[in-house]
Amino acid sequence: MIRCIVFIISIICLYSCSVIEKSSRHGFESDYYSFKSDENKVEEVYADLGDDKIEVYQVTENQLGDLIMTIPLINTDSLFDHSIIFTEKSLDIDLTTILFKYRFAVSEIPPQMNTEFNLALYTGWRHDNYLFRTKKDPLGRYHNDIINRGYDFGFFAGTGTTLISPFTTNNLYDNEYNGWILQFGLAGFLETGIASFGIGTGFDYLLSPDRDIWIYNKKPWIGFIIGVALN
Repeated sequence: MIRCIVFIISIICLYSCSVIEKSSRHGFESDYYSFKSDENKVEEVYADLGDDKIEVYQVTENQLGDLIMTIPLINTDSLFDHSIIFTEKSLDIDLTTILFKYRFAVSEIPPQMNTEFNLALYTGWRHDNYLFRTKKDPLGRYHNDIINRGYDFGFFAGTGTTLISPFTTNNLYDNEYNGWILQFGLAGFLETGIASFGIGTGFDYLLSPDRDIWIYNKKPWIGFIIGVALN
């Protein structure tokens, strides 16, 4: 058990040190995408992102083909009137925390809302849509905005603390202390370029010997979870 705890903490620390450096990787960048334009035709493309434009190349049998579209990113005097969506599917690894946990009623104890410290690593399958919208500024110039909308589902595991007291042990323990827990569960996220917001459900395993009298040990909860992309 001690080795398991040390392993989880080490992994969390290792990844959290590189959050700022790597968190932008989920933004739109040069890569392969599924592409959908005005004709509602979906095809595989490679998007080459430059400072002032995006060049879209057709992909056939894993080979780059013809240039099929150029999307300007700087202000222009003409309207770019295409409706465009780039879609990408990828593995998502996040550093997450549950801001609050809703614990269901146990015996005569009513439902509780807990906000104790916790961290976890999350792994899931992510689906991103990048939408291009053209806007006109007061000077009559047009520019394209890239809007990222995504979602994913997956698993998380981590550690945290919880209050052990007479209230949470049916008066079988007289004092109070912050117990150490391992937490496991499932989560679903709505995604932005860096942060993720979603709902998680899971259970906690108390590491102290009082786990047998802790009323929430291995009991399910629902919580609001946020995450920061690590990959």
